[in-house]
Amino acid sequence: MAEGGGGARRRAPALLEAARARYESLHISDDVFGESGPDSGGNPFYSTSAASRSSSAASSDEEREPPGPAGAAPPPPRAPDAQEPEEDEAGAGWSAALRDRPPPPFEDTGGPTRKMPPSASAVDFFQLFVPDNVLKNMVVQTNMYAKKFQERFGSDGAWVEVTLTEMKAFLGYMISTSISHCESVLSIWSGGFYSNRSLALVMSQARFEKILKYFHVVAFRSSQTTHGLYKVQPFLDSLQNSFDSAFRPSQTQVLHEPLIDEDPVFIATCTERELRKRKKRKFSLWVRQCSSTGFIIQIYVHLKEGGGPDGLDALKNKPQLHSMVARSLCRNAAGKNYIIFTGPSITSLTLFEEFEKQGIYCCGLLSVRKSDCTGLPLSMLTNPATPPARGQYQIKMKGNMSLICWYNKGHFRFLTNAYSPVQQGVIIKRKSGEIPCPLAVEAFAAHLSYICRYDDKYSKYFISHKPNKTWQQVFWFAISIAINNAYILYKMSDAYHVKRYSRAQFGERLVRELLGLEDASPTH
Repeated sequence: MAEGGGGARRRAPALLEAARARYESLHISDDVFGESGPDSGGNPFYSTSAASRSSSAASSDEEREPPGPAGAAPPPPRAPDAQEPEEDEAGAGWSAALRDRPPPPFEDTGGPTRKMPPSASAVDFFQLFVPDNVLKNMVVQTNMYAKKFQERFGSDGAWVEVTLTEMKAFLGYMISTSISHCESVLSIWSGGFYSNRSLALVMSQARFEKILKYFHVVAFRSSQTTHGLYKVQPFLDSLQNSFDSAFRPSQTQVLHEPLIDEDPVFIATCTERELRKRKKRKFSLWVRQCSSTGFIIQIYVHLKEGGGPDGLDALKNKPQLHSMVARSLCRNAAGKNYIIFTGPSITSLTLFEEFEKQGIYCCGLLSVRKSDCTGLPLSMLTNPATPPARGQYQIKMKGNMSLICWYNKGHFRFLTNAYSPVQQGVIIKRKSGEIPCPLAVEAFAAHLSYICRYDDKYSKYFISHKPNKTWQQVFWFAISIAINNAYILYKMSDAYHVKRYSRAQFGERLVRELLGLEDASPTH
């Protein structure tokens, strides 16, 4: 037993090197994280649930087969035995006869569109997305709202019109909660654990609370406005334009809902009623994200309340809702030969065929319970009575579309028109060695695990301040995403080689620069 354990330990470095080499071939960069990538088998299908697996026995951690020697060629796959209505599937266009097809061409190198100087500061990167003209508009709208509010409800003698310098400081205080993770921004002025004397001296707590009371991005609804997010939509549009102009994405991208960490101190101390109330957000936030850098290319906010196509009626048909989300997120992606990875809630044959006509290619995980399976062969959606061996798979093809059923301690199904069904891939595990699979499965596992690592690293830096108004919640989430994107551009610039700030240090530096404390250096 000890001898076998030593062999596994000696085999692990070789497997990790092989994983890194394959990550490079799939155009995934680890530079954003400042570390080497783990093996490609680390929770590759994070969006699946226990329901998507065949049985509790199939999802057991026990190894069914002894691992082969490192570097050995994977065994040829064998299709699982199943009774299939071949005539019906052939009539629908699905066939077990596979043909090779080249990947969609892509020549754009991607990356930042603007070369920032080595002396660029944290606020310089932040203002690529939130420039002074946007902040000046917030100043104007906040003063307009304060004036109208006082005309209606009575004069506020303590109010003085806000200035651009104060607006920057106001944002700095809010952003500081993403570093300290305090539940209330007012903790800065308290005598407790989260107090910060150097920040508190810039603005009094009373002045901060006045600005917070009247803060607005759009003060008044226009007669033509019907959108529920009218108070923040112009800012979201401006942010989107800035994302588009500052960065060119790689070919591979992911559609998903980013993980937004709840503050651990709040979770530990709040009552069950408070937690239930906190969890009831009135919107969902979806993104299209570059899977080789982590840069969020596009944001889509879906309101869960109200009538019309975006409201509660649409929520009753989740596949239809998620298809609408996907179309909105990809409206600027047509004709560029992007490869979009999707989870079970979005993956569908109808959507993928629609995207293919627009020059957008897809690779998605299917779930019989969560996905729209219209038009897919039933024989590929049912599990055989006897589970096959790990690494075995069955593929059927219709035009450029491939439907893959792959077994690895459970049945995983994939739909793709971006990868050839005859190209081989491999999932590399520390304990079990190499598990053969189609290339589409390996690509999906690698890119989705990369996004999972992005969530683990960056979700903890979302602004902790949680207002009651929906538009303000959306605004602070959008600001948090803008800061994460700014840090990604910083890590890809010459400025990073001058001063190698971590994400926490970058946030601290940004706060101090917004507050006018430029001479302060970030801590640890």
